[in-house]
Amino acid sequence: MSENRSESETGIPAVDATGLPDHVTEAEIRESAARERREKLHMFLTNWQGLTGLILVTLFFASAIFAPWLAPYDPNALDVPARLSGPTLEHLAGTDQLGRDTLSRILYGGRVALYIAAIGVSVSLVIGLILGMIAGFGPRWLDNLLLLAFDTVRSFPTIVLALATVALTGPSLGVVLAIVIITSIPQYARVARTATLTLRNTDFILAERSLGASMTRTLLHHVMPNVVGPLLILAAMEVPVVVTVEAGLSFLGLGVTPPTASWGTILNEGYLVIRDAPWMVIAGGIPLILTTLGFTFLGEALRDIFDPRMGKGR
Repeated sequence: MSENRSESETGIPAVDATGLPDHVTEAEIRESAARERREKLHMFLTNWQGLTGLILVTLFFASAIFAPWLAPYDPNALDVPARLSGPTLEHLAGTDQLGRDTLSRILYGGRVALYIAAIGVSVSLVIGLILGMIAGFGPRWLDNLLLLAFDTVRSFPTIVLALATVALTGPSLGVVLAIVIITSIPQYARVARTATLTLRNTDFILAERSLGASMTRTLLHHVMPNVVGPLLILAAMEVPVVVTVEAGLSFLGLGVTPPTASWGTILNEGYLVIRDAPWMVIAGGIPLILTTLGFTFLGEALRDIFDPRMGKGR
């Protein structure tokens, strides 16, 4: 009697060498994947929050990248006779107490925010992903040790950690970047650990390990592709937090040092002369608000599309 029985004899769809039902062709699989991508794209294009966020994020990137060409003046050029002048055709956002063009400083301040956000989020995501997968896939004692380290870092308020660091090293852009990375790693690591624990005992992981695959190969080829998606969505929603942290530290004098333009320093300088020149605070706060809204809207839209269960739970 033949060992390969038909579907009508066993009640189970026959499978080919790939493990897929023999009546499912490769073309059908590709068409199904393409149809899923089109559906997700349609969901995004019909989501007003996602489109609004994409527009605001695009404006943020464009204004920061092309600031040298968009800025009408050198951000550090002094024009003392025009100090504290209101918005005019010559200075669309007015000038500060030294006569510097506020609009030019805002555009260059966006470059600082983009630099901190891009490097800070990228580095903390990569380190958090690695540590989270090791914690979820490694022995119990290592998991507990890493969790203790994550909780220890998260227990320190960002401002307190910044004050302690600046007292030892002095304020600088590097200090802000280090603080952002250190304080952001635990949340990425915890998400990666939870996802890794969920995948650890699945059939395809157990099969891979039974075939003698090393932990490094299993993590890189099978765990990481299933973990990185939620982390990218978290990163999109974390960017405004990083931008706000940078602005807050610079506002307190713990971030970038003068005369480097930063949204936080613009707000700080505007606060000192708010009675005489309120436009500085307004002009410095608008890009910070729009950037925060843009990344928040974009992150929520991506979350609703790629993880509908979280969207329904809101």
